Amino acid sequence: MIVEDQAILAMELEMVLGDAGYRVVGCAMDQASAFAIAEREAPELALVDVNLLDGLTGPDLAARLVQDSGIAVIFLTANPEQIPDGYAGALGAVSKPFDEQTIQDAVAFAARFRSTGRVGEVPRRLRPAPWLATLGRADI
Repeated sequence: MIVEDQAILAMELEMVLGDAGYRVVGCAMDQASAFAIAEREAPELALVDVNLLDGLTGPDLAARLVQDSGIAVIFLTANPEQIPDGYAGALGAVSKPFDEQTIQDAVAFAARFRSTGRVGEVPRRLRPAPWLATLGRADI
């Protein structure tokens, strides 16, 4: 699922992910639309912008997606300073602007983490959430 209020960027992300073999179950521009897609489609991953049409709601959205539905979240943001200290349960953040390879690497990282529970190698342009360090060296 893509949660991004810039329609052109959301379409570009959808194309990049589709070309990489991922199925995008929906795009949302605000918190309410994102919750509706999450409930209907049960995505495994959400790429979430911090600032959405309804304001600085990305962190609250991320926390609820992780806590209520177990959806992995990666923030996409031009304002990394607005991400809460604990990353609201998200796996990490990618700063805008980014390229196709960065998105593909971040999504692959999230997929590996979901399937193994291990951190492994963190992509170069993904800032991992601080809570991942608590998993210990055996999980890295």
